[in-house]
Amino acid sequence: MRTSVKLTAYALGLVVVFGAAAGAGRALGPEEKPAPAPAAHGDAHAPAPDETAATAATAHVPGGLQVAQDGYRLTPVTTALSTGDPQPFRFRVLGPDGKPVTAYTTNHDKDLHLIVVRRDLAGFQHVHPTLAADGTWSIPLAVDTPGQYRVFADFQPADRDEGLTLGVDVPAAGDYRPRPLPAPARTTEVDGYTVTLAGDLTAGASAQLTLTVSRDGKPVVPEPYLGASGHLVALRDGDLAYLHVHPTDEQSLSFAAEVPSAGVYRLYLDFKHDGTVRTAEFTATTSGIVVPAPPSAQPAHDADGHTHD
Repeated sequence: MRTSVKLTAYALGLVVVFGAAAGAGRALGPEEKPAPAPAAHGDAHAPAPDETAATAATAHVPGGLQVAQDGYRLTPVTTALSTGDPQPFRFRVLGPDGKPVTAYTTNHDKDLHLIVVRRDLAGFQHVHPTLAADGTWSIPLAVDTPGQYRVFADFQPADRDEGLTLGVDVPAAGDYRPRPLPAPARTTEVDGYTVTLAGDLTAGASAQLTLTVSRDGKPVVPEPYLGASGHLVALRDGDLAYLHVHPTDEQSLSFAAEVPSAGVYRLYLDFKHDGTVRTAEFTATTSGIVVPAPPSAQPAHDADGHTHD
């Protein structure tokens, strides 16, 4: 009897001990992880900052840097350029459905403008291929020297409200010898014509550039060309970001040009006179063009009052 009483008391003691431990565990509770940060106010599906930045960057990519955009793709059929006699250069623009685009909106008298330039910004050409019924563009084309060339297609599909500029590299085989970019200058010569540039580029803002043409010291009035008095293409040195602008009025060669960033640019002005189209080229920077003063106008000594050998 005494033995059973002892066992019963022992069992009751264990119940009390384990019950106390369980109660302590409930009181302390397990370690909880911090709650996740709430989504942006009013938007349970707000994108992460990196996603927003990437989207914004894509939306502001300058023209010509991409081979594809908004479902459209520039696809060369010809894979190399000729450095001898002109050979057919063929390409297609594929639409979002993967099929060649066959309908375009005419801009400045042409359905598509093709720009060809070497990667060092030499050998510029602005030409206009013809379109076949199957959506293949073609033009006889040759370049002067070997190298890697950038081919830009500037066009507007008929079912799109805005134009596109797509670019792709196409090589010309041979001994490639890059040329240094000419220094910035206010004037340039082409086929006996003198072309003068007034105004400076401004990064991220519209800048007024005015060009004047003269021959033998007399002003020249350019003839209408592709629905304008002239055409200006700007390419950024390094990556060849593309800008194609037209005059602000029909009577002058004044352009409102907005380049995407600070840096060095090559400007190409197409103008027509006596029935022939010519291209005047300039190097320009967003910091302005500094033309050295002639020797007679330079001071005889430095600003510190001392001459130096």
